[in-house]
Amino acid sequence: MGNENITIDPWGSAQSTDYDRIIEQFGLSPMAGVDMVNPTKLHRRGIVFAHRDMEAVQEAQRTGDAVGVLTGLMPSGQMHMGHSMVVEQVKWFQQQGADVSIAVADLESQATRGIDLAKGRSVAMEEYIAHYAALGLDPERTQVYFQSTRHAVQRLGFRLGTRTNLSEFEAIYGFSGETNLAHVQAPMVQVGDILHPQLDEFGGLRPVVVPVGVDQDPHLRLTRGLASKTNWFNLRTAPSSGVLISTSVHDDNAHVFGRQPNGRLDKAKVAAVYDRIVQCVQSLGFSDIVSSPKQGHVHVPSATKRDHHGLRMALLRLERDLGGMGLLAPSSTYHHFAVGLTGSKMSSSQPKTTLFLRDDLATVEKKIKRAFSGSQATVEEHRRLGGNPDIDVAYQYMMYFFEEDDAHLAELNAAYRAGTLLAGEMKQACIDRAVAWMSHLDEMRDQTAHLVPSFLAADSR
Repeated sequence: MGNENITIDPWGSAQSTDYDRIIEQFGLSPMAGVDMVNPTKLHRRGIVFAHRDMEAVQEAQRTGDAVGVLTGLMPSGQMHMGHSMVVEQVKWFQQQGADVSIAVADLESQATRGIDLAKGRSVAMEEYIAHYAALGLDPERTQVYFQSTRHAVQRLGFRLGTRTNLSEFEAIYGFSGETNLAHVQAPMVQVGDILHPQLDEFGGLRPVVVPVGVDQDPHLRLTRGLASKTNWFNLRTAPSSGVLISTSVHDDNAHVFGRQPNGRLDKAKVAAVYDRIVQCVQSLGFSDIVSSPKQGHVHVPSATKRDHHGLRMALLRLERDLGGMGLLAPSSTYHHFAVGLTGSKMSSSQPKTTLFLRDDLATVEKKIKRAFSGSQATVEEHRRLGGNPDIDVAYQYMMYFFEEDDAHLAELNAAYRAGTLLAGEMKQACIDRAVAWMSHLDEMRDQTAHLVPSFLAADSR
């Protein structure tokens, strides 16, 4: 059993929490090696545990280049505490200078949950965007749009659909002949969501990072693969030293390379493309460039790993100049699932498993008092053996949501394990923090209500 592959289902309720195996099986990179400026508590505590290609984001931040963030919402219910984790991460990126795009998945909600577009719009405005404002996102650097009104998303998803097939969907999502076609269509709309902020009319070419729970990684894998399939130029580390740039000829660029009916390429046109590659690399300050059209690559011996991002961006701009799409594979970060109040998964459809952001304080207190505990069966045993904060929901909620002070959290952890802090005391500590947090949120919701319309993009007003 231990050697079986893990299945990740973006729509499923049962998800693996074996995060080490998830990193290994799906090729994620641990966040442990990523240095961050003023990291949030989610980063400091390892709750954001993995990433794909954060190096591109950090290099852009280091050089002062633009960075975008993409996240989304399903307008089908109330926001709960689990949703606040994404908002906290988006807010952090925004504070580092990133612009934010937020997709309202009203088409997906209509197709898969039967929620009409008008209802989806009211839920998005009154529930989600209202809380984005209250939680501190900046409307000046945030654009919320609806899938149904941003036609570029649908066009891009349709165009990229030619580069995938049902076999790939089966491999990534586990789809079969019984799969509802709405579920087949939904991932391609999400591909359009994730990649379209790079289009010139929506911010232009730049790294775009998508912070998600690990259950959403199939969408990122699909999108990264499709973006890469469109690229004309590929980078890899040279066997000796430096970087090799190779070309990829496909239907979209065959005319640029002069592909003939017999499959051969026009040597003059190929040479012209390679001349443009050399000019592109020279513009970055490199002079040791070895162009070998016959071998199918350009070698830049002095390029280092840090140069990869600059080279990649320059080549994508060249691709656009030559008529290509020039799409950069998205970056992504992954956070742990927040445990539900009952000890199972947190779910909007099961009110007893979560705190909703509009719960009144009495309800918050009652839910936490009933939450799953990591204590022993009796006070005597707890004093003697200690409790387990790793499964204690009150402690977990302070770690994930309510307690900003790492030192105080460590004290609670140690006292609980030692048995000097009882389950009821842990729950009361959580209640105190939760009441203060929810009270502040309620105040901010009132203070920022007037800002809600200003979050909407021009095509969604």
